[in-house]
Amino acid sequence: MARVKQLSKHLINQIAAGEVIERPASVVKELAENSIDAGAKRISVEVSNECRDIRVADNGGGIHPDDIVLAFSKHATSKIETDEDLFAIGTLGFRGEALSSIISIAKVVCTTRTAEFETGTRVKCENSEVVKTRTGCAVGTIMEVKDLFYNLPARLKFLKNPNTEFAYIQELIQSLALSHPDVSFELKKNGKTILKTAGNELTSAGLLQVIKEIYSQETAGNLKEVLKTDKISGFKISGYVSTPDYTRSSKKSYHIYINSRTVKCPVFQKAIDTAYKNLIAGGKYPFVVLNLEIAPGEVDVNVHPSKKEVRYKNTNQIFNFIFTSVQGGLENYVEHPPSNSGAATAPPPASAPTENVLNFAPPGVFYDKKEDTMYVSDMEKVSASVPQAFSAQEKIFEAPPQAAPGENIVGQYKNTYILIEKEDGLEIVDQHIAEERYIYEKLKNEKEPVSQLLFVSDVVEVSGSEAELIKENIDKFEKFGYGIDFLKDNELIFRKVPQLIANANPKDILADILGNIDGGIEASQSGGGLEEKILITTACKASVKAGQKLSTWQMQEIIKKWRTTKMPYTCPHGRPITKTIPHKEIAAFFQRQS
Repeated sequence: MARVKQLSKHLINQIAAGEVIERPASVVKELAENSIDAGAKRISVEVSNECRDIRVADNGGGIHPDDIVLAFSKHATSKIETDEDLFAIGTLGFRGEALSSIISIAKVVCTTRTAEFETGTRVKCENSEVVKTRTGCAVGTIMEVKDLFYNLPARLKFLKNPNTEFAYIQELIQSLALSHPDVSFELKKNGKTILKTAGNELTSAGLLQVIKEIYSQETAGNLKEVLKTDKISGFKISGYVSTPDYTRSSKKSYHIYINSRTVKCPVFQKAIDTAYKNLIAGGKYPFVVLNLEIAPGEVDVNVHPSKKEVRYKNTNQIFNFIFTSVQGGLENYVEHPPSNSGAATAPPPASAPTENVLNFAPPGVFYDKKEDTMYVSDMEKVSASVPQAFSAQEKIFEAPPQAAPGENIVGQYKNTYILIEKEDGLEIVDQHIAEERYIYEKLKNEKEPVSQLLFVSDVVEVSGSEAELIKENIDKFEKFGYGIDFLKDNELIFRKVPQLIANANPKDILADILGNIDGGIEASQSGGGLEEKILITTACKASVKAGQKLSTWQMQEIIKKWRTTKMPYTCPHGRPITKTIPHKEIAAFFQRQS
């Protein structure tokens, strides 16, 4: 049996690095968070050499020359000192493992200077060894990481392709920018600026500006402000949530923070879901950017090395506070600071009678109750989307086909379910998902899908990470009949769409496809993940909708096609298509023998 030996300092650091530094984005996270903790208001991140070279520069307070060597040793930190500090953490970092882990798996040069010194310090780190010299530089810190994982070739094999690894970095910077709107972030890839925020102010207006810079004006225009303080508990929540008519198909757009730290918190998510219950359709989720401020002693962030998992002292209290805050935001409640005079403040004058405004309507859409009419103020934009060629779906209104033999369609219930009299009972079929199943299998088996050229296509804005995903998988979109052209890095138009959905809104289609990719960016790398979502979304958009009144021959056509499918039991989402109530059960209820 092997004898027990003391591990070398370098090997200890490499083991720790496996837990702290999983990929290039981990390096960026640790360095950028250090910059924020140092009080930086400008942070620049540059990535090159397939994400293995990373440069993070900031204008923060810098590192004292007498502390610089110690900063790169294991478990050295300026952020906690005593046991009690571990339960009252007010910084993003605190473990003291990041820098020592990074220098064990990469070549690092750090240039830093504090305001009290006229010259700076430069340290060169390789194989956990640190060499220190003096140099001229501005106040702040520049961390240059070269050849990440150069001495761990096995780790390199586990990395995704460079585009995917950069997408992780981009999502990280977006998250940091949303949680710190007063900090200006810049992200460059091979010398090209991919993302940049102004870093205006730590206010709701500053956050809204960051949302516009990262996402779009449209997203910002569909948000409700959330702002609430509980003076007794000391809780405060601020941010934005989307109106119920502006949704996504996954929780990827849940940006939730505790004391400006990104967290994965089931309690937080459940509170949001509960606030939106009965407001949005199943399988749809809001766009959310919320930061909960809570006394550090009320929450434990030292649960996992990633520091994303948290525990609360009073879970129910946290849940109720978040739930009521989001609910209040959706009801247009936002707290306002009290007037200096102490007198009651009169409500602002209404620009138009509020009783005629449709709740949660998109900008420019108004509803007149008296005339039961909806008006659109921006008619130019609306008319631009009209001149599209007729889709194949409209052909269903041509001469009716022959009825399928053996089918006895009784009628339609709630304009959603087709009722069919069978020998053994009454069959109830969901018209939308029955046709969705047929179209799904039809598209899946087509080698060359028929496309419809679009006369006019709205410009669709996407985030940087979404743009990278689309560009990398453009062939998968074309495989199913989509033609996409990029006007700018984050703006695209549809040249063509599958003929079956020529009348659908391309923006909605793309949002559903991207939002439904389970597992985020990684899902697209397997090929089937993204292709399946394109296929499912296309089939869904092409199918007859629930609540649409159909003639008898239209119902016959849907049922006839559905009967030919290989898997007629569920739709592509897994929902059941049909239910039969046995005739014996019906007869028994009415106390008949048969």
